[in-house]
Amino acid sequence: MSIASRMMNLFRRAKVQREIDRELAAHIEMRTEDNRTAGMSLQEARHDALLRFGNRSVMRERATEADAALWLESLWNDVRYACRQLLRNPGFALTAIVVLALGMGASVAIFAFVDAALIKPLPYSDPARLVSLYETVPSCLLCNVSYQNFRDWQRAARSFRSIDVWGYARYALHSAGGIEPTEGARVSDGFFRTLGVTPMLGRDFYPGEDAPGAPRTMLISYAAWQKHFSGSRDVVGKTIHLDDLNYTIIGVLPREFHFSQRGDAEFWAALNDPDGCQKRRGCHSLFGVARLKDGVTVAAAAAEMTTIAAQLEKQYPESNRGFGAVVRRLSEAEGGQIRPILLVLLSGAGLLLLIAFVNVVSLLLVRSEGRRQEIAVRGALGATTARLMRQFMTEGLVLVAAGTSLGLGTAYSVMRLLLGLIPANRMQAMPYLNGLGFSAPVWAFAVGIAVLAAMLFAVAPALRLRARELRGDLAEGSRGSAGKTWRRLGSKLVMVELATAVVLLVGAGLLGKSLYLLLHVNPGFEPDNLASVLVSVPKSYATDAQVMALERVIESRVGALPGVKSVGISSSTPVRSWDGGTYIMVAGKPMPKERNDVPERDVSAGYLPTLDAKLLRGRYFTEAEDDPAKPRVVVINESMAKQFFPGEDAVGKQLAYAGSKQTVQIIGVVEDIKEGQLDSPNRAAMYVPFNQDSWGSFNVVLRTSLSPGALLPSLASSLHEVDAEIPVSEPTTIREAIRDSNAAYLHRASAWLVGGFAGVALLLAVVGLYGVIAYSVSQRTREIGVRMALGAQRGTVYGLVLKQAGWLTVVGIGAGLVCAVALATLMRSLLFGTQAWDAMTLSAVAAVLAVFALLASYIPARRAASVNPVEALRAE
Repeated sequence: MSIASRMMNLFRRAKVQREIDRELAAHIEMRTEDNRTAGMSLQEARHDALLRFGNRSVMRERATEADAALWLESLWNDVRYACRQLLRNPGFALTAIVVLALGMGASVAIFAFVDAALIKPLPYSDPARLVSLYETVPSCLLCNVSYQNFRDWQRAARSFRSIDVWGYARYALHSAGGIEPTEGARVSDGFFRTLGVTPMLGRDFYPGEDAPGAPRTMLISYAAWQKHFSGSRDVVGKTIHLDDLNYTIIGVLPREFHFSQRGDAEFWAALNDPDGCQKRRGCHSLFGVARLKDGVTVAAAAAEMTTIAAQLEKQYPESNRGFGAVVRRLSEAEGGQIRPILLVLLSGAGLLLLIAFVNVVSLLLVRSEGRRQEIAVRGALGATTARLMRQFMTEGLVLVAAGTSLGLGTAYSVMRLLLGLIPANRMQAMPYLNGLGFSAPVWAFAVGIAVLAAMLFAVAPALRLRARELRGDLAEGSRGSAGKTWRRLGSKLVMVELATAVVLLVGAGLLGKSLYLLLHVNPGFEPDNLASVLVSVPKSYATDAQVMALERVIESRVGALPGVKSVGISSSTPVRSWDGGTYIMVAGKPMPKERNDVPERDVSAGYLPTLDAKLLRGRYFTEAEDDPAKPRVVVINESMAKQFFPGEDAVGKQLAYAGSKQTVQIIGVVEDIKEGQLDSPNRAAMYVPFNQDSWGSFNVVLRTSLSPGALLPSLASSLHEVDAEIPVSEPTTIREAIRDSNAAYLHRASAWLVGGFAGVALLLAVVGLYGVIAYSVSQRTREIGVRMALGAQRGTVYGLVLKQAGWLTVVGIGAGLVCAVALATLMRSLLFGTQAWDAMTLSAVAAVLAVFALLASYIPARRAASVNPVEALRAE
């Protein structure tokens, strides 16, 4: 038959069916006549003919399936029948679809984040050849780069096509609306060429345009172009006023460009005006980026940089002693901070998906057991095993189609929800999440899950059908023997569910405990009723004396605000990332073999008392010492006193800066203040009078008798009364700063998300256990009736059912605890103050799951104990 003829059959199905029926009838009549001729009665002849040709419906199906086009018609009938079967069992269908959608939605949503942050190529030319460069010392494994060392790297390194640097910048934008603080960066002239980024409008920096004294030029981001210039194409060549200086705009960066290490920077200026730090080799304030030459590996480049760092150490021993160099792929630097939490979340979503699969497979197998007689009857009427298997596979595919559709909708909703939970300041550091959605890899991942689900849900019931003796099922007419088979299989599945739920619950418990311990770390000061704001000093304050006078006026004006108890000024606030430091040694002693880098805070006399830092020995600064003409003094923390003066009183001792003859005297020792992140160990730190150095920006910290958040608006207004040109930014309370710090945010996000997965996993596992026990009870109704008719008490029946549930629970929890400890070891970088084998967490999880398992088992146990023996025996 031609293809055209086959396809035409689809449009004349009724006629074809009638033709098949007529042909079958003709063959039956012919066989009947032959039997009559052989001497049979009419009734016998007819009966024999029908037996030989078999069930007419089956014969019609076989004839139909012989035609490819009509096979599609048969398949469509199977789909319709499957839908009718699911509609007749809405509880089963809805449960299976929702469970699949939950598992699939969570997995696809988390994978979308993993794809955007870790898999998707960076928006640069040939990103695999890009690396980040750092300097390193024992106190700072990935430290900022010295400008002077960077220039030597450019001259000496042969592994790279180019090496460039970038640094943080914060500008005060002067516009018709007043002063607006804005984020930016300072970059060397080849920065964008190294990345392989070409401006969409205008030009890149010329070689040498970052030289000291060169005209000030900058590129702007696409967002800044739209925001400040309404997308005008004549923006190139315009002058923009930043920090009392004029910059010429030479280009606009592409819309898709982002550099997540800098966040949402709007203005990218040439590094042609080195500040005081960049004029000193020992000051590290920049970050390196480089492009490898073709054929050069990261390991080879790292080896060369180690050699160059050793040469510079010999050449400049005072500033470079102990400094090495580190080469890392740029992709690791871009997504490094969020990588651990995303991998943990993806693992959690995968475990949740596993539970969902096990639950749905269990439901399908239970349902197939409940349809044994239906299958047996259909088989007795002539349906082949292959034909019945196809029907079960069709029903599984219909479930997968419905679950996948709902799962994709769930995934989209979860993506939007998770994006909405990320604070705006965090999103600035994760621009790769902008436009998060169903990319090609995410679609491929979703399709892969759907295909795997289709294979499981279609094949599992079909294989059970193939292994069953249909005639025995029909003859038996009882549910008991099949129940034994199901109890063995269902028990294994529910143990997998319970073990997986334990893994997720333990992970959530450990992360939750880590978060609790992190937020209760002693910061070394009283954070309540503290607020801070960042002040950028306008360029009009050109001399150190002018800056110092401004600082004193600000302290006086802020201290006069209603509700302000005390005020201080600092170069930075506590609980911030703080690596590196200043090379310090004890005056009068030989230079130590190992480099001692100590972080330094420049603070006013009122800063430490405002924090309510605990003074252990000596005294705080006085106002008189906030004078560069006075002898230099310093207050150190307890860790520094123990490190530099073990067993001695540090007060009165002298310290020296390496490479300098200048000394400073220790006048006090304070309890350790948590200057770095909450999860970092305390380290040596020192505090020097603020007015013995001047800064381009500083933090104003105040302690109030009122709600600190309520004072922030009046604080900004007060500062603008001092000078309307002062840019004010980052207003916050110190309690909020602690809560929103990098460490706290990562621990909180991981704890909440894994906790959410664990909650759903607990629910699904308990439902699965309930399903197994309830089905087991339904299969043993006759057995239980016999036992009770022979005198078994209700307590005995309770024990019978709960014993089965208890055995499943104990094995599942035990296996889960072993797996949980092993997997928790892999996420130890996200744990704080606790171990993967924390006994309290493991015990609590085991107890919680055991209680829920007992509750899930009690309902079917109660139902079993309420069985009426007479009715049970009659029903069977």
